Amino acid sequence: MPVDTKRVRGPNVSQSPSLFASKPAAVSSLGPRADGRQRHQVDVRPVFVRCGLVSQAKGSAYMESGDSKLMCCVYGPRETERKDETDMKCGRLTTDMRFAPFSCPERGSWIQGSQDKDFSLMLQESLQPALCLHKYPRSQIEVNVMVLENSGSVLAHAVTCASLALADAGIEMYDLVLGCALCQDGASFVVDPTYAEENGLSSVGSDNRGRLTTAFLPSLNQVSGLLSDGEMTEETLSAGVRTCIEGCYKIYPVIQQALAKAVRKAAPPPSES
Repeated sequence: MPVDTKRVRGPNVSQSPSLFASKPAAVSSLGPRADGRQRHQVDVRPVFVRCGLVSQAKGSAYMESGDSKLMCCVYGPRETERKDETDMKCGRLTTDMRFAPFSCPERGSWIQGSQDKDFSLMLQESLQPALCLHKYPRSQIEVNVMVLENSGSVLAHAVTCASLALADAGIEMYDLVLGCALCQDGASFVVDPTYAEENGLSSVGSDNRGRLTTAFLPSLNQVSGLLSDGEMTEETLSAGVRTCIEGCYKIYPVIQQALAKAVRKAAPPPSES
């Protein structure tokens, strides 16, 4: 039988590489966190942000929080194709949030899944109250977020990154929108949870377990978006929202400095008389 030299001949019998992968250790709801942060405290990860990295977009922003990495591009305002009465009086915001195939420990797909669509809708609902859409009649503003690495709290970071990209694009806004997430497991809670903390918290004997993501307008002191998942009492939910708001205030100076730096870089040099 002739041998096909143009094809790599693999073994007749093979095993999945996942069999040899080490299983992640279970995350305990007691004791210190894996990255050294404290429980029951508003202890967020260090944040790095940068504006204007994508020259083809009207506005863009890149954000890192721990190992989470996101990129957001804003296009528009451009004339919308729809001619209904709503679009004539007020602009329209469209959002699209996707995960890169290599962003999560489980391999993803370029095809938008149900989680991507839910996050895109939540992103739109969180950003829309902060935009002056009445300033852009018959126009459409597009916000595209790509998660490059998912290390937890990506929806909260996407809200912050998208808000920064909108400001970089020169879109008129009432205020910036900041996001913060929280995980509750019984009497224990962690702020800005990692991917392992979001998916590996122990729920043995715990009826009060859930996740919370809050979008907040710091200057106006208003909540623009709220996403709760799991079983949380009313008191726990209220306390969680207050904790997330405090977390938003902690990253607010970093966002302000990054935006001010982008404005100074884009401003024309002073003319010499």
